[in-house]
Amino acid sequence: QVYINCYGAGGGVFEVLVGANGDDMNRILGQQAVDLLVLDVKLPGEDGFSLARALRSRSDVPIIMLTGQGQEIDRVAGLELGADDYLTKPFSPRELLARIRAVLRRREPAATADNRSAPAHARADIRAFRFSGWELTLGTRRLASPDGRAIELTNSEFALLATFLRAPRAILSRDQLLEGSRLHADIYDRSIDVQILRLRRKIEADPNEPKLIVTRRGAGYLLESEVETER
Repeated sequence: QVYINCYGAGGGVFEVLVGANGDDMNRILGQQAVDLLVLDVKLPGEDGFSLARALRSRSDVPIIMLTGQGQEIDRVAGLELGADDYLTKPFSPRELLARIRAVLRRREPAATADNRSAPAHARADIRAFRFSGWELTLGTRRLASPDGRAIELTNSEFALLATFLRAPRAILSRDQLLEGSRLHADIYDRSIDVQILRLRRKIEADPNEPKLIVTRRGAGYLLESEVETER
């Protein structure tokens, strides 16, 4: 089934819409705006991976993937397709609710997220970052390429890039990136590598030979660029 959550006013209530397959999901999404999808991999007809791929090409709505298999390949596949989190069956409703709330918290306005991470004297006044011809505008979450094209980012990609831009040319460990970007951290901590791979595909001229987001073996990653801020 496909569970589509509409977040209620005040943060305490969820309206949950349930669909049995991809057709139901597309019908619901065509009728109203939603805040989050819980998408099962095993669906009749088109599977959850295909639905996530198609959805991510046109929307950045958060997606939590459900899988009945605990194999690493399934988790990697979901993350590469743009899922924000995954959950392996069987799971408790309490854990699912915690994951949903964690993903929704990451959708707070960009200025709020920036406020928590920046030093006290620099909070709430950065409008945009510029680096190597690129521009990331925080309020609209718009990434513009050097030739002026708008590049769509998922929530996780936006949070990760903003974390790098706040600490240019500093080596950041996986733990620091997970904390700074507020990506979900669990026993599969190398999921951050998959998120970085996805981001490189969007901002690197050659993702196989990255020049902007550089790996430092055994230490982490760094953004190899001068960064200017607009306030």
